[in-house]
Amino acid sequence: MNALPPDVRAVVAKSGLSPELVEALCARLRHRGALGESVLRGHLAQPASSDIAQAPTTPALCEKLTDEGEAALQTGGVGLVVLNGGMATRFDGAVKGCVTALDDISFLGLKLRDALRAAERAKAPPPPVLLMNSRATAAATAAHLEAHGWFGYPKARIWAFEQHWAPRFTPTGDLFLGADQQPSFYGPGHGDLLPCLRESGLLARFAAAGGRTLLMSNVDNALATLDPVLLGDHGRRAEPITVEVVDKAPGDRGGIPLRVDGHLQVVEAFRLPADFDQDAVPVFNTNTFWLDIDAFEANVELTWFAVQKDVEGRPAVQFERLIGELTAHLPTRFVRVPREGARSRFIPVKTPEDLDAARAALRRAWQREEA
Repeated sequence: MNALPPDVRAVVAKSGLSPELVEALCARLRHRGALGESVLRGHLAQPASSDIAQAPTTPALCEKLTDEGEAALQTGGVGLVVLNGGMATRFDGAVKGCVTALDDISFLGLKLRDALRAAERAKAPPPPVLLMNSRATAAATAAHLEAHGWFGYPKARIWAFEQHWAPRFTPTGDLFLGADQQPSFYGPGHGDLLPCLRESGLLARFAAAGGRTLLMSNVDNALATLDPVLLGDHGRRAEPITVEVVDKAPGDRGGIPLRVDGHLQVVEAFRLPADFDQDAVPVFNTNTFWLDIDAFEANVELTWFAVQKDVEGRPAVQFERLIGELTAHLPTRFVRVPREGARSRFIPVKTPEDLDAARAALRRAWQREEA
């Protein structure tokens, strides 16, 4: 396949993605075996203990940081980014953000309730919530929020935008067709946040209103709350990015902090050489980032990685960009936050079974925040 069919080109272009870029990625797959290009070639080393800071716990320090974090909220310098894109396939076709998580409140509802609560405690206006949807989640999300009165959040402070939309390919570079013989599309990763937030005009809008810091988290991690202590801690640092990590649990696979040719960064599991022992790295990336607006304005070009997926029982290749790769380009601080107990900041939910198992811990943590 040398060129996308006209109807596919139109869908891609409408989403803001360049059809010519997608064609070039397909050619890379067809002629160079792009699946093997994702593996890192540099020198990999585990992070030293000094590379991972501990979240503040000293009462006096936490009090000062709370004051500083709430001051940032009061001046309108803070916003939330909620990653609500993807394909809506893991909850029987339901959009995960709209799934009831706790006491008839959805994951999105919990995010909004938390932001409102943080603003009320700080005596600050509600921060803007920048909601990155996909073509698969946008309509259902808008209807869900309207049906629930935006969970008490000011509608004008919820700023929604969509990520790009791209076609899947076969491992040999042909257009992947679903069982209905139609092209199969997907949202190409949370790395879309960088270009899509800029293209939407919302980044400029946030900056014009005095915005300086964004808290980014996955919609399914309801414990990645707007904590003024961590906000204040990030505000004291020179690094434009703070990444929250937690102690690794058995079976965890995903991003880990590593030094690559001496530079500390997040590396996804699929990029590791087969002989690298990722279990030796004791912490795990939560995909909760505190980001200065400078990180978005740096115009970093993220890599397109070829990732093989199982779609309808067949292998399909998706080209994706990863927000964690931003840490390969900009100075980044890593902070270990609690994974267990009342102070936990990480309960990921990928399936209905995960949600059933997490509800008790989620309730304890939510009650903690309300205390």
